[in-house]
Amino acid sequence: MSFFFSRPPVPAAQQTPANALDKIYGIIRLTLCLSLIMLAVWLMGEVLAVLFAATLMAIVLHGLARILRRHMKFIPYPIAVSLVALCVIGLITALVWSNGPAIGEQFIGLKNALVVQSGDVRYHLSQTTIGQMVLDHLPSSLGGNDKTTPLTSFGFGLAGSVTGLLGSAFGLVGTLFVVLIAAFYFAVSPSLYINGFLRLVPPYQREAARSLLYSAGNTLWAWTAGQALDMLAVGIFSGIGLYLIGIPLALALGVVAGLCNFIPYIGAILGAVPALLISLSLGTREALFVAILYSVIQFCEGNILAPLIQRRAVHMPPALAILSQSVFGSILGVPGLVLASPITAALLAMFDKAMPPLADATKTQLETNELTQQEIAKNKQDKAAAAAKKTEESAAPSSDKKQ
Repeated sequence: MSFFFSRPPVPAAQQTPANALDKIYGIIRLTLCLSLIMLAVWLMGEVLAVLFAATLMAIVLHGLARILRRHMKFIPYPIAVSLVALCVIGLITALVWSNGPAIGEQFIGLKNALVVQSGDVRYHLSQTTIGQMVLDHLPSSLGGNDKTTPLTSFGFGLAGSVTGLLGSAFGLVGTLFVVLIAAFYFAVSPSLYINGFLRLVPPYQREAARSLLYSAGNTLWAWTAGQALDMLAVGIFSGIGLYLIGIPLALALGVVAGLCNFIPYIGAILGAVPALLISLSLGTREALFVAILYSVIQFCEGNILAPLIQRRAVHMPPALAILSQSVFGSILGVPGLVLASPITAALLAMFDKAMPPLADATKTQLETNELTQQEIAKNKQDKAAAAAKKTEESAAPSSDKKQ
């Protein structure tokens, strides 16, 4: 794949003044593009967050419509998208109609309980010297006394974020409505918007840009589908576990844990804080059980469930995921923190598609003592054995058909 930033350098013997000028123009063009992108993010960050959320939702509708057309090929694509959208709306309406009152009451009770319990925790901390030091260095968004810490730029805290989210749920209806409407129109005619974007790209780069867009879209579809299953599993296990422990408002706490799990790593803490605060009002024993429950759930989710579900999505290093949440959260606030992981997954997929892989990746692992020569040789043998087994399995059905 040929990109202007991935072309091999011209040898010194073949360089001409025109080549040097082309290189300078390329650097200036790249710098100007990056500057314009940074300016657009700074000036229209919230609009871009809404645009990306609509794109992410459109990718979900498009993926579900493709699945529907795979089994019912006679349905036109626009009608398939419309049927998927109607099914999603109908499913949400049925859930709200059947369980809406109970969930609403539990969420109202959860908000009130969090406010009361947060005040109690702050009062007990203020009675001790160490607790007072903690409050003095804790940002006001977390209930502390420090109003100058950079953490306040995020606009939310661990416990305060859940309470604020519950309190401002109705304020999000307008934005969600815009996202859903834009996502529907994006999904109904994706080629219209893709071709419109490609017209902004130089003609000789359009095929490469098209490939990058497809790679990012497929990665976002795999990531979102896997994350939805992950959220569902965490929400169900959390709700059932809290109910068995005897924690009140288990249904609402399970929903909060599942929704917060959309944000990797930080979401696990956000989902556990409300349950821990509620359990503290019952006693130390219940709080310990809740901490153990969430630790076990997150261990199984991080080491068993997530690798199994997300194996088709791009691999996102944990350090990069956390740093991306910090960067996008500081720039875009709460929407940036929520959308940081899918944005980073799309960027990683495009980078992986645009850049050639390293031919000597194991050399770095060897020089940093991450692996030894014996471990590298063993890994090569395991990969060769797995490839041979896969070849045998793929050849077995064809031989059975010939017989």
